[in-house]
Amino acid sequence: MASTLTSLLSKSTIEDHAEILSAAQKSITQSKGGTSDVTTQRTALVALLKLDRFAEAVAFVDTYPKLKAEANLEYAYALYKAGRPAEAAEVAAKGEDGGRGLRHVEAQSRYRAEEFVKARELYAELSGEREEDAEADLRVNAGATEVQLQFSGATSKKRKVEREDLEAFETAYNAACGCIARNELGQAEVLLKRAEALAGELSESEREAEIGPIRAQRVYVLLRLGKKEEAEALAKEVKVEGLEDETSIYVARVNGMLAERKGDGNAFLEERMLGKGIEEDGTDMPFGYQRGVLDENRFALDLGMMKFGGLRASTKAVLGKQDAPTLDEKINGLAVINAAAHAKSQSGKEALKHILPLLEKLPNDVGLLLTIVQLYVLTGNAPSAINLVEKFTDRLEQTGSSADDVRFAPGLVGVTTALYNSQNRRDPAREAFARAAEHWRSKGSEWPAGITELLRAAGSSLLDSEEPEHQKLARAIFADLHEADSSDRYAAAGLLASGSTDASASTLTPLPRLLASIDASALESAGIASLPRPTAQSTKRPASTSTPAAPKPHKKPRPGKLPKEYDPAKTPDPERWLPLKDRSTYRPPKGKKGKGRRDMLAQGATGGDESKESSRPGTPGGEVVKGKAPAPAKKKGKKK
Repeated sequence: MASTLTSLLSKSTIEDHAEILSAAQKSITQSKGGTSDVTTQRTALVALLKLDRFAEAVAFVDTYPKLKAEANLEYAYALYKAGRPAEAAEVAAKGEDGGRGLRHVEAQSRYRAEEFVKARELYAELSGEREEDAEADLRVNAGATEVQLQFSGATSKKRKVEREDLEAFETAYNAACGCIARNELGQAEVLLKRAEALAGELSESEREAEIGPIRAQRVYVLLRLGKKEEAEALAKEVKVEGLEDETSIYVARVNGMLAERKGDGNAFLEERMLGKGIEEDGTDMPFGYQRGVLDENRFALDLGMMKFGGLRASTKAVLGKQDAPTLDEKINGLAVINAAAHAKSQSGKEALKHILPLLEKLPNDVGLLLTIVQLYVLTGNAPSAINLVEKFTDRLEQTGSSADDVRFAPGLVGVTTALYNSQNRRDPAREAFARAAEHWRSKGSEWPAGITELLRAAGSSLLDSEEPEHQKLARAIFADLHEADSSDRYAAAGLLASGSTDASASTLTPLPRLLASIDASALESAGIASLPRPTAQSTKRPASTSTPAAPKPHKKPRPGKLPKEYDPAKTPDPERWLPLKDRSTYRPPKGKKGKGRRDMLAQGATGGDESKESSRPGTPGGEVVKGKAPAPAKKKGKKK
C-alpha cells in the first residue's frame, strides 16, 4: 500500500497539503488498520505539520507507536509548536539518529522551556559544527539565549555589544534587549534605532511585522528614561493590529497605555483598555519574567480600583501554603501585594500600623520582611530596619542548614549590608559578607543566579578590612571567580589587589613585549634631562614695559542740587537744622486756640483740665507743690 501511495503521489500534480492529507488518510483507512504502513502515516503527519495543525499531529503520532518511535524529528517539532516544549526537548534528545535537525529542535525547545543554559550549550555545538546552517541564524538564536540568561539573572558570557551585532536588525534588537536587562537604557535606545533602520530595508509586509515590536520596546525604554512626550508620540505610530503574536500585541498595548497616562491615571479605565489577558497558544506565550511583570500590573490595577478584600483573600490562599521561607520570586511578590492590600495602598507609618501585625502571623515571609524594611527606610528609621533583619536572620539560623540558602541569598545579604553601611557600621557589614561568601564557596563552582555579583561585592569589601582572615578570604574569593571565568577582568584586578601574583601572571603582558620598543642604549647616551630651576618670583608687581597710556580726562563734577532762591552772598541761617518750632524766629499762631495748643505741646507742661491729666504723660521732674493762688490786687480809683 505504501508503494501504491508513493506511485500515486509521484504521478499526481497535487500541491495542496489538504489534498495530500486526505489521500493519505484514505490510504490508511483502506489498509488493515494502518498500523504497518509507516510511510503513509508519515506522509499524513507531514501534511498536518504543513497545515499548522500541530495538536492533531501530536494526537496522530500518539495513535501509532511505530510511527512515534521512528518519526522523532516530526514528533518533537509538533510537540514544540503545540506548546509543549519540555516534552519536545526530551523527544529530540532521545532521537536515534541525533542529526542536526533534532539538535536544532532541541535547542529551540530548551529555549522555549526556559532552560537557557542547556540551549546555549546546544547552540555553541551547532556553531562549532557549522555545515548547511546559515551563520546569521545561529548568531541570532545564540544571542537571544544570552539575553534571556541576563533577564533571568543567570551568568551570561556576553556582556557588551560587538561590531557584528550592528549588521542585522535581529542582532541589533537582541543587543538592545541585553542592554535593557543590564539597565543600560541609553545604549538600548541607540541600538533600537539602529534595528529599526536596518528593518526598513525589508519588504513592506516584512517591515510592518518587524518594526512593530521594535517600536513597542522603544516606548518602554523612553518611558524608563523619562522621555514621556517622545514615548507618547512613538506609541501612536505603533500599529498594534499589525503585530503577529498575542504577547507582542499585549505588551505594545500596555506600553502605549503607560505612555498616554496623565498623572496617576484611572485604574478603572486602564483595566478596560487592557481587556483580557494573553491567550496562550502554542509557542505564543510570555516568558516567566514577562508573566510576572504582567501579573504585577494586574495587581496594581486592582489596588488602584480599591479591591483590597479580594486581593487579601486571593494572595492569602497562596501564601498560607508556604510554611518555610522561600526565594520564589512569585511567592515573595504576592507577599508584597498582600501587604499593600492590608495597608490599603497607604505608605509610611500608617502602612506600618497595618503590616507589622502580619509579620507575627508570617514570621518567615521574605517578601513581607523586605516590605517592612523598605517602609522603615522611607520613614528614616534605619535602626529599626536593622533590628528587624537581624531577628529574621537569627530565626533562620536556628532552623538549621535547610534555610541557609535563604539566609545568604544575594538580595537579603545586599539589604543587610546596605543598612549597616548607611549607619557607618562597616565591621558588621564585612562579617555578613564573609559568612555569605563562605557558605556559597562551600557549595562548589555551580552557583545560582546572582552569586557571582555577591562574591564580587564580598571580595571588594573584605579587601578594605585589616583582619588577616578577611584578606585571606578575599584572595580566595577572587581566585574562585578567576577560575570560573578567566576573562573576568574584575576578578583579575581583585587578585592583584589581594596580593596574589601567581594565579594572574598568565594573563599579564610578558615583560619582553613591554620592553620591545625601549632602546636602553639611546636612553643611556641621552643622559638625564635637567629641568630649569625655578627662580624666586617677587610678589611686587613689575613695572610695565609698554608705553603708558594717556591719562583719562577728569569728568566734570555734577552740579549740586541747590534751591532756586539760593544766594551765595547771603549768610545761611545757623538754625536751619533745627525744627521749625525750636527756632528763635518761630512765632505761634495768635488766638486762644493757638495759645492753648502751644502750652499743651510745650515740653514738661500739663494740661489745664484736671480730668485730662492722665491723657498725655508729661516729663518726670521734681515734686509739684500746689497752693492757693494770690488774689489779684484791686485797682485804685474814685468812687462813684
